[in-house]
Amino acid sequence: MLNPALDLLTDYPFQRLRDLLADVTPPDGLAPLLMSIGEPQHPPPPMLAEKLTETAAGWGKYPPLEGTPEWGAAVAAWLERRYGLTPAAIDPARHILPVTGTREALFMVGLVAIPDAKNGRKPLALMPNPFYPVYSGAALIGGAEPVFMPATRETGFQPDLDAVSADVLDRTSLMYLCSPGNPQGSVADLAYLKKAIGLARAHNFVLVVDECYAEIYGDKPPPGGLQACAALGDGFDNVLVFHSLSKRSNAPGLRSGFMAGDPAIIAAFSRLRSYSAASLGLPVLAASAALWRDEAHVEENRALYRAKFDLAERLLGDRLGFTRPDGGFFMWLDVGDGEAATRKLWGEGAVRVLPGRYLSRGGANGDNPGAAYIRVALVHDLATTEEALTRIVKVLC
Repeated sequence: MLNPALDLLTDYPFQRLRDLLADVTPPDGLAPLLMSIGEPQHPPPPMLAEKLTETAAGWGKYPPLEGTPEWGAAVAAWLERRYGLTPAAIDPARHILPVTGTREALFMVGLVAIPDAKNGRKPLALMPNPFYPVYSGAALIGGAEPVFMPATRETGFQPDLDAVSADVLDRTSLMYLCSPGNPQGSVADLAYLKKAIGLARAHNFVLVVDECYAEIYGDKPPPGGLQACAALGDGFDNVLVFHSLSKRSNAPGLRSGFMAGDPAIIAAFSRLRSYSAASLGLPVLAASAALWRDEAHVEENRALYRAKFDLAERLLGDRLGFTRPDGGFFMWLDVGDGEAATRKLWGEGAVRVLPGRYLSRGGANGDNPGAAYIRVALVHDLATTEEALTRIVKVLC
């Protein structure tokens, strides 16, 4: 009676983590520190609550699927400022669509972009390995075969696009990239993004660039997919980018993000959402517009993350393979055996992390690129982060 494809969705990382630690009891006297989930713990800016209260009458109305003109103008202006786009390049009505959190949209894009067959064969969906689990779920429910592209230290923690064969690309309907990457924090430079766009257009697939961590970085803002399109000068064909206020503005509960890019795909996605997904409420749209217009709170947020990575550099040095990521808020630590280290940290240090194995898949030779790693989310305040890092060093070093 149920869709048999659901049987393929059996290995969500956090259920696997609960199972792994079910028989492990943290020591008495140590407060548990949860560093496994990338849920920002910095306070959201006061303007969020103020704007929601100010526009509360909007809760009594059905909101438009495409958002409000004010919201569209705010997002377009942000894209212009952030990525150097011209006002003529971005039409909110054609190129931008609000989404109720990017997880939903990153999943649903598979239902739009994956056909029954590609060049007479089962379509493929390419993604980095390790990867955000939603990518593989979208591929499986959409009817594609997931193809996991190794993103290891040897490849700069981004997939080696030159290693993907023409035959695979001809069957590809969808490719996910993430920059800054989850979990490694790697950044795809402009040349890399331009190459990926060229492949998408030459082989006629949809390139999805997940840029949800793009506003958390060190010295240099990461380039984006639309910026690469502008550099190529050929519009946004075949390309979608995804952004969210969850990390940028510490507002994961607001469930507010957007997708932008190819107008034909945006229109198709809008048709799908009109049947299947909720719209952002009018107060949410108003608050979101205010957040996209403001940069001061984002700069303060970045400074907090930079301070935590300064602390990590001081406490870890080069131990556990630590290198400071170019973006995002995760540490990707080489501990030899991620599952064993996760159990040891919880049992001896009351620190919960996520094994890298749960974010990656083994290749044909059985090697899993995440098996040796743990992912540590530096999402708490500085004092909590220092305590967690101190315990990690004590237990694992």
